[in-house]
Amino acid sequence: MTRVAWFQCGAGVAGDMVLAALVDAGADQLTVMDAIGGLGVDGWALLFEPVQRCGVRCLWANVVVHDHDHHPHRPAREVLDMIERADLEPRVKGRALAVYRTLAEVEGAIHGVAPDEVELHEVGAIDSIVDVVGVCAAIESLGIEEIEFSPIAVGHGSVTTAHGEFPNPVPAVTELLTQAGAVIRGLDTTMELATPTGVALMTVLGSHCGPMPTMAVSSTGFGAGTRDTPSRPNVVQVVVGERVDAPSGSGRDAHEVSVNVDDVTGEVLAHTIARLIEVGAHDAWLAPIVMKKGRPAHTVHALCDDAHHDVVIATMLAETGSMGIRSHVVERWPQRRAEMTVDVDGHAIRVKVADHRVKVEFDDAAVAARALGVPVRQVLAEAEARAANNSRRS
Repeated sequence: MTRVAWFQCGAGVAGDMVLAALVDAGADQLTVMDAIGGLGVDGWALLFEPVQRCGVRCLWANVVVHDHDHHPHRPAREVLDMIERADLEPRVKGRALAVYRTLAEVEGAIHGVAPDEVELHEVGAIDSIVDVVGVCAAIESLGIEEIEFSPIAVGHGSVTTAHGEFPNPVPAVTELLTQAGAVIRGLDTTMELATPTGVALMTVLGSHCGPMPTMAVSSTGFGAGTRDTPSRPNVVQVVVGERVDAPSGSGRDAHEVSVNVDDVTGEVLAHTIARLIEVGAHDAWLAPIVMKKGRPAHTVHALCDDAHHDVVIATMLAETGSMGIRSHVVERWPQRRAEMTVDVDGHAIRVKVADHRVKVEFDDAAVAARALGVPVRQVLAEAEARAANNSRRS
């Protein structure tokens, strides 16, 4: 059976809360500390303290940073190099790199800077790096294979960042949630409930946002936020267990939304597919058809869950200009997969590995092929072979 962890983020999510929840659920503290120590960075201490939040017993992960070694402004490449050089288990390193690569891409897009060059402020500070590596080590300690999470709570108003006053939630949080198609739950508070580090851990490492999966529960844990709010427990809960397979023939419900169009250009159709993915569709595609009077046309399809059904319909109508649309419920069977990064002649290539195949991120392979001056199929083959070999070893 698959070992799964589900995070309840109804009060928000931050890196230290996720780390504390996993340790409270049974992750080995020494394993976590050894992994963080593998970064080779001094000037910090990590303390796990039992506390209460609104009457709930929980654990607080207190990262203490000594001022003389506190460097909050790190370029993304420096953080990635630090993790790449660290003495970490391969899956711990792969997960941590995936989180920070995504953060670099998101921050770079927001500030108009190349991902490697973007300056990571709060998320590049040593306490955030400790949180990310610690969480990845705790996941490995508990033998967790899949991560899912609830809708994530966010506040309103504004928060103070290194760049000044920003809307709450900050742009990096909203972009991460948008890319993942995650569900947001707004609360009437000006607290920064969801931090970029916490949201990145959920959306990058997590495979699904929704209710708790069917599982045989083995442990639970509560991770505390720093503040003790009077109206609700400021905690993240994790529930760990073995996934119980659904009855044979039963998949996950989804909606297939579609529309026939015969007066839309190819450029607009391609843009429509991209927009549907951006607003949360699991997949979107075109199928050529012949309509009445022999007119050539296309059917635009999108597959989405309940949470994104309305926005997918609205996007399809707006982009195609159609006068009507249709939708029906289907069952889907998403297959379990793991993500890793492999090195091909000095180039990091992202790869998805399932039981039945290895899928290389083509854009990464294309960039490497251009830099190396070799055919892209050569890079694809090398990345697949290395990923398959890593999977066998793990």
